[in-house]
Amino acid sequence: MLVFSWSLVTLLLMSSSWAEVEGDTSRELSVGELLERANRNRTPDFDEPTLIGGDIAVLPDRNADPCTTRGCLWQKWSDGKVYIPYYIANHYSSREQAIIIRALESFSSVSCIRFRPYQNGDHEWLSIESRNGCYSYVGRQGGGQTVSLSRQGCLYHSTVQHELLHALGFNHEQTRSDRDNHIRVYWENIIDDMIYNFDKINTLNQGTPYDYNSVMQYEKYAFSKNNRPTMLPIPNSNVSFGQATQMSKNDIDRLNRLYQC
Repeated sequence: MLVFSWSLVTLLLMSSSWAEVEGDTSRELSVGELLERANRNRTPDFDEPTLIGGDIAVLPDRNADPCTTRGCLWQKWSDGKVYIPYYIANHYSSREQAIIIRALESFSSVSCIRFRPYQNGDHEWLSIESRNGCYSYVGRQGGGQTVSLSRQGCLYHSTVQHELLHALGFNHEQTRSDRDNHIRVYWENIIDDMIYNFDKINTLNQGTPYDYNSVMQYEKYAFSKNNRPTMLPIPNSNVSFGQATQMSKNDIDRLNRLYQC
């Protein structure tokens, strides 16, 4: 009986430890809510990039405009696959690494994208690190580019997929050039110095429809200064919106179209 009791305690402790990584209540939050919460009080180190759109890293001489004009896509090999090296910093626990790897591997079953571990001689790779908040650059930057997945708030399947889609070349759904045909932005409810996060850009839509369920779509209270919606679907404001917890069919379709999988 004593052995059984200790086994039960051990199981409960393991479950508790897992909950600290995944978070039982946070698991129900949308990706936009998780990202905004993780980055809300972000204090970047001196060597970290400026963020726009909440979690998009930008270099001083660049912005979040579509990166295809400067060749941001990762190389496609003769076998039709796109191999992207990655390095996961050793400050993550084994459970945290498992969450990251699961998200990395989720792309291989639905696209020609193949994330693989970094090897000596690789000239371009994703350096996955626990920096201040969740963020990624948009598209291939050259060399080692940081994907920040802080151990405090970023280690969820949805947030990892979201940041990886940024690294593959995608922006947020609410910045699409056809945004105003599908959502109404309530500018008066947006935090004053966050208004630029709703600027439209000529995004990589790949002929796919606007997707309220995209993992790249923030939720309706994103960057609100008064707990009122900053955006709502039109014409029906009751449509489910910004609640994704993983890539949608449209996310996958536009990824495959962009890389001609």
